[in-house]
Amino acid sequence: MLKRKISDFLVDTGIITKDQLSEAIERSSGDDVERQLVDLGYISEAEIAKNFAKQLNLGYVDLAGYDINPQAAALISNEHIRRYNVIPINLKDDYLVVAMADPTNIFAIDDLHVMTGFDITPVVTGETDLINAINKFCTNDDVVEEAIESISEDFADIAARSGEERDAEEAPVVKLVKLIVTEAVRERASDIFIEPQEYDLRVRYRIDGVLHEIMRSPKQIQAGIISRIKIMSGMDIAERRLPQDGRFGLVIDKRPIDFRVASLPTIYGEQLILRVLEKESISMNLDDLGFLSEDLKRFKESFTKPYGAILITGPTGSGKTTTLYGVLNLINSDASNLITVEDPVEYRLHGINQVQVNAKTGLTFASALRSILRQDPDIVMIGEIRDEETATIAVESALTGHLVLSTLHTNGAPAALTRLVEMGIEPFLVSTAVDCIVAQRLARKLCTKCREQFVPTEPELKGAGFVIDGNEPKVLYRARGCKSCGETGYHGRIGLYEVMRMSETIERLLVGDVTAEQIAKVAATEGMSTLHQDGLAKVKLGWTSIEEVERVTMK
Repeated sequence: MLKRKISDFLVDTGIITKDQLSEAIERSSGDDVERQLVDLGYISEAEIAKNFAKQLNLGYVDLAGYDINPQAAALISNEHIRRYNVIPINLKDDYLVVAMADPTNIFAIDDLHVMTGFDITPVVTGETDLINAINKFCTNDDVVEEAIESISEDFADIAARSGEERDAEEAPVVKLVKLIVTEAVRERASDIFIEPQEYDLRVRYRIDGVLHEIMRSPKQIQAGIISRIKIMSGMDIAERRLPQDGRFGLVIDKRPIDFRVASLPTIYGEQLILRVLEKESISMNLDDLGFLSEDLKRFKESFTKPYGAILITGPTGSGKTTTLYGVLNLINSDASNLITVEDPVEYRLHGINQVQVNAKTGLTFASALRSILRQDPDIVMIGEIRDEETATIAVESALTGHLVLSTLHTNGAPAALTRLVEMGIEPFLVSTAVDCIVAQRLARKLCTKCREQFVPTEPELKGAGFVIDGNEPKVLYRARGCKSCGETGYHGRIGLYEVMRMSETIERLLVGDVTAEQIAKVAATEGMSTLHQDGLAKVKLGWTSIEEVERVTMK
């Protein structure tokens, strides 16, 4: 009944129309009308909360940017915060200010009054912001302490000697590992590093491309944590001398998450690196990755052709696979036979035949490609071109009527051409087969809640690489830091791109003995923007900062 009243209030105040409400009601299961309105794009979650507060004559709080008083938050246990879906945010005289998504829950308010002894002042906030704040402040420090206290030296010795599964299944270790991976997902980490040190165990998260130390634990719990993760990912816990690979999946906050695990023996024990793979991100659209309109147009023209090779280049962790999946999502159709060969298969894509490389059984990129070409594919995606044999098959496939997508490790787009020639591919074959090369990097995006505007000086603009011609930016943004972005000044990442299409001039150059620098000069005259120039364009738009572009690119 309450939900319908909020919806009616939105209609009465003209924020949504009756037709929009009717559509949301038809899509809803009876108690999620507001969620449907948000999903349909008719209103934001924050607007619903603001109008709910207005309707009840209460205050509204944007928790994403609010500095929560830790003394207030500590007055209610984690258990009750989660049970009542509330979080105390401030103390004012005899009043405890509590943020709620549903402040009409008088039973929760009465119980909190009895538990704390304070009069409760409810304020309204968005449900997603509330969940994020609860997840952030309800840290399971007790779990860490319990694990440290419960795992004795005897346990560590037993786990180190026998590696028995039952040792790693002890409850404190299970809880601690769950805490590490859950908090990583909630903090938007792309990787988790479990790193044995001489006297302790270090845990770090890579967030927006930068590593942050999260915790250090006593050395005695190292064996338990590593054994638990190896069991979860299907590794041999008795083998500690050789690297291993594995993976496991969890549902965290109702989102399916995959973890790809790699172990590496070090002098202080096995280091584990967990790559966090969120399945929802496979539906990523190219328009969301940060391409500027002209580069995106040039790129799309290449993969809408029925044949030719398209290469994505860049270092490890630069988002090459995400870009490839973005292309696959666009070109995948029932009319095409699309086959991929990957190492490993990071995401499962609906309607696409995916092959997992397995070197132990002899299933390499080259051997898989030879078999794939007998399956009459229209489009082939190769995870990475690593050797001459794979490169030869890829080039020949592009020349015989197939659209080939792949990645290569080079510093820039022009260098990909010379790299293929160095692998042993004839220059005239490379020039004919390759249609487009995209080099990319990932730069951190400025936090929109706290980014700071400033007027750059002429020396600052020149130092950054801007041309002083009257079109230089008059105002730019820089990182500042707030609660929403963890005081880093950045939130999320955006791609920087260098899109090079093959032309007759570049083809003729390649057949001769040329360098990547010579090819780059010609490509620039034909309209290619370098990674640094693309970064400066995004600085000008306020998407990132000069410092971040300089960190990830070369002028």
